[in-house]
Amino acid sequence: MQSIDAVTQALAAQNYVCGRPLATVVFLSLKLGRPLFLEGEAGTGKTEIAKAIAASLGRRLIRLQCYEGLDAASAVYEWNFAAQMVAIRAAEAEGGADKEVLTKALFSADYLIERPLLQAMRPDAAGAPVLLIDELDRTDEPFEAFLLEALSDFQVTIPELGTIRAPEPPIVILTSNRTREVHDALKRRCLYHWVDYPDFDREMRIIRARVPDASEALSREVVAFVQRLRTEDLFKKPGVAETIDWAKCLLALDVVELSPDVIADTLGAILKYQDDIQRLEGSEAKRILDEARAAVAVT
Repeated sequence: MQSIDAVTQALAAQNYVCGRPLATVVFLSLKLGRPLFLEGEAGTGKTEIAKAIAASLGRRLIRLQCYEGLDAASAVYEWNFAAQMVAIRAAEAEGGADKEVLTKALFSADYLIERPLLQAMRPDAAGAPVLLIDELDRTDEPFEAFLLEALSDFQVTIPELGTIRAPEPPIVILTSNRTREVHDALKRRCLYHWVDYPDFDREMRIIRARVPDASEALSREVVAFVQRLRTEDLFKKPGVAETIDWAKCLLALDVVELSPDVIADTLGAILKYQDDIQRLEGSEAKRILDEARAAVAVT
């Protein structure tokens, strides 16, 4: 990808529609070899861009899904204890083996289970893989500190095997839903971009790319309704992923146009909390639909 326009076109070929600011930071990340830190609300396409980059470059995508309690060992490697026990029992059945030789064999690469960070350090004939560290904000500060060191040198240490260094640094993309603040030290290692909800025109382009069978009229109503819904005081505003899901649901139901009854029947596709769903019961859905149609009529 030799230019910002080339990035935009390559991502579009993977049905990922992005604006120029995002295409620019992706281009710079690839050009400079810097990790890319994407922050924003859930469902705005942060994970999808890593998938699109990997597909457009023909690279392997390695995903580390973060969660509370994730530690360095779980992210890097673990030993296959079940296989090690079988080997020990087999050695005992054969009359025993030299303890030093057996220990060396048990803690060799044959019994090593590689986790995402270690996999990303390995050479790949297709080129450096794309390492997606997803929802980093779910982890805690000790893991952030470890990750800071790992991304600084692109190497990990396994006490029994030594230090393993990436022959070519992976393309690293970190995402955060900002449920908590990620430490500045880690952010400074990365290029940063806030992934916001798209405007009406870009969300329409996304729907055309992801749900091509939906009619133009229905797509416009769906996008306008979701755009208007995001201005309401909701516990969790619907993301682009929910817009796509809703359009697919409506298409599966052979819906031609939105109505309060259709909206009530399919709210579970765009809202995931009962309190938010209750807010749209009765006349609220019709009010928002009327406002959305009025907005569509103006554009």
